[in-house]
Amino acid sequence: MDLYTTSPELDNALVDPTNWADEEGIHNQFTWLRANDPIRHLEPEGYDPFWSISRYNDIKEVESRKQIFINDPRPTLGPKGIEEMVQMMTGRKHLVRSLVQMDDPDHMKYRMLTQGWFMGANLRKLQARVDQLAKMYVDRMVDLGGECDFVKDVAIWYPLRVIMEILGVPEEDEPLMLKLTQELFGSSDPDNQRSFEPEDFLQVVYDFEAYFNDLTASRRANPTGDVATLIANAEFDGEPMPELDINGYYMIIATAGHDTTSASTAGGLLALIQNPDEMRKLLADPETLMPTAIDETIRWVSPVRHFMRTATTDYDLAGTHIRQGESVILWYHSANRDESIFDAPFEFRVDRKDAKQLAFGFGAHVCLGQHLARMEMTAFYKELFNRITDFELAGEPKYVQSTFVGGLKSLPIRYKVK
Repeated sequence: MDLYTTSPELDNALVDPTNWADEEGIHNQFTWLRANDPIRHLEPEGYDPFWSISRYNDIKEVESRKQIFINDPRPTLGPKGIEEMVQMMTGRKHLVRSLVQMDDPDHMKYRMLTQGWFMGANLRKLQARVDQLAKMYVDRMVDLGGECDFVKDVAIWYPLRVIMEILGVPEEDEPLMLKLTQELFGSSDPDNQRSFEPEDFLQVVYDFEAYFNDLTASRRANPTGDVATLIANAEFDGEPMPELDINGYYMIIATAGHDTTSASTAGGLLALIQNPDEMRKLLADPETLMPTAIDETIRWVSPVRHFMRTATTDYDLAGTHIRQGESVILWYHSANRDESIFDAPFEFRVDRKDAKQLAFGFGAHVCLGQHLARMEMTAFYKELFNRITDFELAGEPKYVQSTFVGGLKSLPIRYKVK
């Protein structure tokens, strides 16, 4: 790893999606960074320069200063010239404008619009339905006869059904939503992408928008009690929400609302299979250990691998001077294995209590759906472990090639029904 001190190899490796399909390799790179170059100025080929932030406390500091480090204009990693290409091809500053691209005042007022849907009282109303859906998807595993690809057959579908019911998308349209989500978040993965052409990536967004434009028209004509109705009919200062913002709102709920939860659910099961002592510990006392096991699973997987921020003024971060206009990338994947925060961070422990993970982010932009995600995972694991036992791998786990949102894309397993 000493080679990385003076060469661009690490810079290029971190932005190469194929490297992110190698969990051990990417964690080795971040371990070196945390120890040797935790705030590193990266200049990968084909990208505008940025600062790489790999330590937990540094990421938390950036996220806590929302006036100094803003999301716009560079909320996620993209190749050089991507903004100009989007502007030229679409006439837009951002291809999608959601909470991810927003800063205050828009961010807070848009966030408050739906926040109540994902908080305590409303979540308690959803509990019975979430439990019912968990049972339905464990039933599917039972029907599959003791062997399945846990990702493709179960994990991607369960949280998808939950969030689509909340949003108001009918069940028959779920395969389309799944396909578009995988093409959007996994656009660099050969198993998910339409092609390498930018026009095809734009078309993914246009396909989302065509669907959601119809949904908006439907909910304006015939309002119901779902989140789509709330978004479609929202007004700010007496004016309806712009179409781009409406569609961006739908998209962030429809995509992030299931993809990250499915990645965590699948990654957690793999971790338990690979750590049978932890599996036995959890099964011996699920009521006590399930909350910490869920948080440990989310830490372990960290499905959102990064977000970016841009400095509005000069700022000294842990002794490094970041100039106004420079961007930083926040590697959550690295923060959640930080040795200065977590005891033995590369050990999966269902009873871990030593620190809070940063997989949901921190501060003003903390994940809106974090409590729903925990509820879904808890309901599913309780149902799963009550009815199924003797899990083992039936093939090689495979990971998505993506620098942004990722996790397992295949997890072949065998199991026994109790």
